[in-house]
Amino acid sequence: MFSTYRTEDVTILLKDITGMVEPMGTRQREEMIQKGHHYSEMLPIEYEPTTKYLSAYYDALRRYAKVTAEAVATVSEKIYRQKRGGTVLVSLARAGTPIGILIKHYLQKRYGSNVPHYTISIIRGLGIDRNAMDYILARHKPESIQFVDGWTGKGAIQTELQKAMEDYPAVSAGLAVLSDPAYVSEKCGTHEDFLIASSCLNSTVSGLLSRTFLREEIIGQEDFHGAVFYKDLSDKDLTYQFINAVEKEFPPAARLDEEFAGTTGSGIQEVRKIAAEYDIKNINLIKPGIGEATRVLLRRLPWKLLVYSLHDEGRLGHLYELAEEKGVEVVEYPLQNYLACGLIQSLADN
Repeated sequence: MFSTYRTEDVTILLKDITGMVEPMGTRQREEMIQKGHHYSEMLPIEYEPTTKYLSAYYDALRRYAKVTAEAVATVSEKIYRQKRGGTVLVSLARAGTPIGILIKHYLQKRYGSNVPHYTISIIRGLGIDRNAMDYILARHKPESIQFVDGWTGKGAIQTELQKAMEDYPAVSAGLAVLSDPAYVSEKCGTHEDFLIASSCLNSTVSGLLSRTFLREEIIGQEDFHGAVFYKDLSDKDLTYQFINAVEKEFPPAARLDEEFAGTTGSGIQEVRKIAAEYDIKNINLIKPGIGEATRVLLRRLPWKLLVYSLHDEGRLGHLYELAEEKGVEVVEYPLQNYLACGLIQSLADN
């Protein structure tokens, strides 16, 4: 185990590449991505939050721990109702890992069911870690697997998962998330675009792990996809502070709403509308949803931040704080599915 996650909470199917990759500055990395290099071949310099931004994170956690816990309970009940005691949680690193741990803990407390939990890499455009899948399938029945992530943005990872599972026909590509404003996941806690506090931070709320990495001179054919362990940030690690804060708010019983029918794709339709209005030719430069907008401000080269309201400190305060810190224009926009949307700066003409 290379992380601050507890061994009883998750089995990490990632290769430790600590010290093997030189992290890149935001602009250099963005230029390479937009020139055609894959994002998984590089790692950003980890953002270390300012004191002011950390206070925004704590405020978000205080406001949304209960909502997050209710979403965990709802999606956990849906998983249990479908799979019962035969569940194997497979969270998608890295944002899915703390969510997978919360679902594991909920099922343990509610049903006494100690389900296995793995975390593996899936990379947009390159697919899932096949060595990790082979490892899991050598130990568990394919029908028991439940993929887990934190939230949906445009639904790109759900699409990637569906494509990847064509090679594993006995494994369901259905994704379980807490927040599904894109209306693409199989199971969700809610379709509301609410603030999952873990999206406010990077490694310091994800077991001190980097995002996943794949470059052939470092990741061999028999290796799992890679990740870096930021041990030097140990004194700033909030992983279990987040998990414990949410867990304390677990409800005694979850509300199971019926899934909305016929709305699949509404998220991507809104993204295409934004692309047309702002003359954005590559929709990968549009990152809808609170979680995705946060990631844009933390580790990409942001151009604008679209928000449903300029006066929603309760739900968007951390985004306002980051936008001010980075000098990014915040624009009020009539978003339908989302509360916020990050637009990445196009470097094509620079």
